[in-house]
Amino acid sequence: MRRSLGRALLGILLLGLGACSGTPEPAGGTLTVLASWEGAEGAAFESVLKRFEDESGIEVDYRGTRSVSQVLRSDVQKGRPPDIAVLPNPGELARYVESGDLRPLTDVLGELPGAQWLPLQRLGTPVYHTVVVKADLKSMIWYRRGSLPGAPPRTWAELVALSGELGARGQTPWCLGMESQSTSGWPGTDWIEDILLRRSGPEVYQRFAAGELPWTSTEVRQAWQDWGQLVAAPGAARGGPDGSLLLGFGDSAKPMFTSPPGCVLDHFASSRVSGYQQYELPGRSKPTVDEFDFFPFPVREGNGNPAVEPAGVSADLAGMFTDSEAAQALMRYLASERGQAVWPAEETSATFSINRNLLDQGVYRDALSVRVAERLTSGPWCFDASDMMPETMSDAFHRAVLDYLGNTGDPGELDRLLEVLERVRVELPAEERLNLPCGR
Repeated sequence: MRRSLGRALLGILLLGLGACSGTPEPAGGTLTVLASWEGAEGAAFESVLKRFEDESGIEVDYRGTRSVSQVLRSDVQKGRPPDIAVLPNPGELARYVESGDLRPLTDVLGELPGAQWLPLQRLGTPVYHTVVVKADLKSMIWYRRGSLPGAPPRTWAELVALSGELGARGQTPWCLGMESQSTSGWPGTDWIEDILLRRSGPEVYQRFAAGELPWTSTEVRQAWQDWGQLVAAPGAARGGPDGSLLLGFGDSAKPMFTSPPGCVLDHFASSRVSGYQQYELPGRSKPTVDEFDFFPFPVREGNGNPAVEPAGVSADLAGMFTDSEAAQALMRYLASERGQAVWPAEETSATFSINRNLLDQGVYRDALSVRVAERLTSGPWCFDASDMMPETMSDAFHRAVLDYLGNTGDPGELDRLLEVLERVRVELPAEERLNLPCGR
């Protein structure tokens, strides 16, 4: 395998994959696949593609780049798209459905037994266009085993109390980093979304994600205020708010594993399972999976059990841009149990499939990963709101997070930022918005 670098609808997003055999028919030929994974992630995805190559006789030219959206847009404009591209959110795929560049999979995948479908539609009769390569569970807070003074918090009030207790003991409660190059600020959007979802419920969250709830609404404003009061309090995060703005999200939790710990709590998605195990730490070996654990993001008092309330989820979505026998064969393989099982089985992997059948096959290597996979495949959940927003809206959301965190001492800053976000929202054409079911 060579390495190199609307008004339509995005019909059905395949989130639960059926039990088809997944053995690709020999076809020969060459495919180009574009995705964002580089380094260890890129190598893991290539192991999936290599298995497909060995079984099908089709050669795959994989191009991994962190600028996958820009590269794909340029390739499509030039009339030379990759055969298959994997994108990190449904909003981008919707634009290619609208333009007619993304090919439907209705006749490619057929009926998959036992499949669960998430309608991702704007207009017309649902047609599905994408396969979930892997998914991430959100609404999680990580900690090092033995570091909590008591049982994990179940409510927001208990979380606030825990943060205060850690600070009173001279510990830094939160590992927090916002830097992510051109997408800096997105870790903060996950915070706002989780607070809104878990405290105001799935109906409010769905309206927010679909661009129907004003940014100046009481619920959205309260979510921002709650976040700021928790993580921007003196001593709440390493280096304070300004330090968090400069700290890369990938390295922000390293101090959790130092002695003494430099921070105790880390709000992050399930991908942290592999991230922690890759940390190079002075004077000690890399963390192992038995050193850390998570608890569900707390809920509003009286709002239910955080372990069964809707959780956030995101996914990497494969779409077919050329309709060839070889491309169809790869899409079938990626949708199959056989193809879905390759990546999660990789050592120190934090890759999870929506296919619940994999839990019975011993694919996940440790008890913690099994817990994540069970929660991810059992629901209920809601798709990441900023991943559904048009690019203009999500970019403004990222910038607002950075501005708010850097100016939490200014009582009028939040009002100004929410008014700016609201102006962006009301100017967006209705056909650019996606409305996914939430809480199912």
